[in-house]
Amino acid sequence: MELLNKIEIEEVSESRKDAAWDAVWPIFHAVISGSDAFPHFPTTTFEEAKTLWFCASSRHFTASVEGRVVGAYRILPNKIGLGSHVANGGYIVDPECRGRGIASAMLEHSIETARAAGFRAMQFNNVVSTNERAVQLWKRYGFKEVGRVPQAFAHGRGDYVDVLIMHRFL
Repeated sequence: MELLNKIEIEEVSESRKDAAWDAVWPIFHAVISGSDAFPHFPTTTFEEAKTLWFCASSRHFTASVEGRVVGAYRILPNKIGLGSHVANGGYIVDPECRGRGIASAMLEHSIETARAAGFRAMQFNNVVSTNERAVQLWKRYGFKEVGRVPQAFAHGRGDYVDVLIMHRFL
């Protein structure tokens, strides 16, 4: 079932961070528990994850369907100083809601948000090569593999897999 036209994406204001994190945490925890897409240890606590997610110079957004948070993303400069014109992002979708256009909606929104904020490009530094759904989505939106780091991710299934560096101009 496609939800793309029903997804509402909203920026998280400073005053709403605590309430937003309460809604985002179960999704974040489910994603990291799989040990197959994000580098965080599955044992990362609520507070540790909140501190990491709401890092300095990042903007945060939630994706909701009928008032229920089903995904979230953040964008931030990929590097400091002379590399700050390239955006980076992190995206999570509730595992129960995958395949319904939520990640696509968030990616489209983040590309426009990054462009409007003055970023010239977007780069993802740690795309797990076996996360085929994400790799295909990024490619569909014009991201190219510009690098590969061999065996840089300790996959939850017990082996080491490559991570991709993916980039596109805005």
